[in-house]
Parts: sequence; structure tokens; C-alpha cells
Amino acid sequence: FIPGLVSWICGGYLVSDPTLKRFFVLHFIFPFVALCIVFIHIFFLHLQGSTNPLGYDTALKIPFYPNLLSLDIKGFNNILVLFLSQSLFG
Repeated sequence: FIPGLVSWICGGYLVSDPTLKRFFVLHFIFPFVALCIVFIHIFFLHLQGSTNPLGYDTALKIPFYPNLLSLDIKGFNNILVLFLSQSLFG
């Protein structure tokens, strides 16, 4: 199982059509998956509030604060600048 998995991830020893498809998936699709996870995080946690996982009353729900969204945007911009600077100046 493990050698087949390693061969699938690394692409084996030849650059062929399946290897290029794996490269496409790993370098093009996964950033969009990460972006979707960020939007899900913002929607469910910030817009609907956060409750204690122990099951406390909904009156104890933490409300959404615009400060949290601004911190999310600032962090996203920092990561974007980090990745873009590596690809543009690297």
C-alpha cells in the first residue's frame, strides 16, 4: 500500500500524463480548496457566532465582531503577500 501511495504522490520515474494531472491537482486545485475552507470558517464561525463545544445555552453565544473579520482579512493579506513575494522575487 505505502509504495503505491508514494509512487502515486511522486509520480513514479516518468513524467507522463498522470504525473501532470497530479501536479495540476496539487498546485492548482488545493489553493482553491484552502480558500473554500477560509470562507466556510468566516461564514460559520463569525457570521453565526461561536458556541461552547460543551453544549452551553445559546444565550452564551459569542457574537460576531467586525474586528475579527478585519483580523482575518489582515492575515489573509499577509499570507498572500508572503506567497506572491516568493513567486515574484524568488
